Amino acid sequence: MNKKIYILFIMLLFCADIKAQQENGTYTFLNTTNYARVAALGGLMLPIYDSDIQLATFNPSLINPEMNNSMSLSYVDYFSDINFATIQYGRSFEKIGSFVGTVQYHNYGDFFYSDETGFQDDSQFDVSDYVINLGWGRRLNEQISIGANIKFAGIQYETNSTFAIAVDVAATYKTKSEWNISLAARNIGAELYNNYQGFRNKLPFKMQLGASKKLEHLPFTFIVVYDNLQKWNLGYDDPLDLEGNYDPMTGQMQEKSKLDKLAKNLFCHFVFAGELNLGKNLSLRLGYNYGLRQNMKTPTKKGAVGLSYGVAVKVYKFNISYSRSEMHLHDSPNFITITTNFDSFKKH
Repeated sequence: MNKKIYILFIMLLFCADIKAQQENGTYTFLNTTNYARVAALGGLMLPIYDSDIQLATFNPSLINPEMNNSMSLSYVDYFSDINFATIQYGRSFEKIGSFVGTVQYHNYGDFFYSDETGFQDDSQFDVSDYVINLGWGRRLNEQISIGANIKFAGIQYETNSTFAIAVDVAATYKTKSEWNISLAARNIGAELYNNYQGFRNKLPFKMQLGASKKLEHLPFTFIVVYDNLQKWNLGYDDPLDLEGNYDPMTGQMQEKSKLDKLAKNLFCHFVFAGELNLGKNLSLRLGYNYGLRQNMKTPTKKGAVGLSYGVAVKVYKFNISYSRSEMHLHDSPNFITITTNFDSFKKH
């Protein structure tokens, strides 16, 4: 048993030593949140060990027998006419572990053909992404669980198409004081095919570390996630100087202090979230993604950018989750997920 655990963490450390791959835009949808609960709690991998199948895709080490015969349907009303749809199903086998199959489809709407002058002849083409994911999880003992995903991702932009294969590996450790700590390495893989001449796209590899704790005297779960373990510096140079760092009198940029840069960069890695259970049939959720806020805010009006929130209610045999993520001042995506377990319909 200890040998298996040792091998697993060696694999995770090896993944961390891979040359950091910058997201070039093509496969960034592999990190897009499609699930209402995940979106409400910050949009990243969550270290919450329960029966909710929504958590399986981002953290396969959470896949467990309680997800057997569970199914979820998710829909995201994204910006403009962009929308996402996802279906999941879980099945457990006594000797080999538990599995969750997931199919995600991202539809970016219809686009009109036009020539270099802007003339349109009313003909249209579609743009879409999709992911087919098979996740496996197994509990090694009362404290440690492991898991992995293998996923096939495809893109179809008019006549341009690409295909890639990737894996995720993850482990979750439950401490004696009831903390759940998860470590995940995501999107380890390569592009298999594209019809662009002489160009290969990289996958958005990233590592995440998260912890959660359910309080003893309050039905509240606190969550903190450290994103992008493989890359320290998340800053970038803004050519538009939206924050007004350029001094017109001296013609020089006003450099921020090293301490200010250090603090800002550090907190850009963190997401903080919490979930309050009000009885068995109602949950309230809240998350704060500082890095998202720094990337998407405007200097004149910051608003609630970076916040996410949601609610979950149980109606009969169905759990209905709804959330919104404040990604921008002018619009916020809506997430809805419905989950159920078919075993709950069986008469005992």
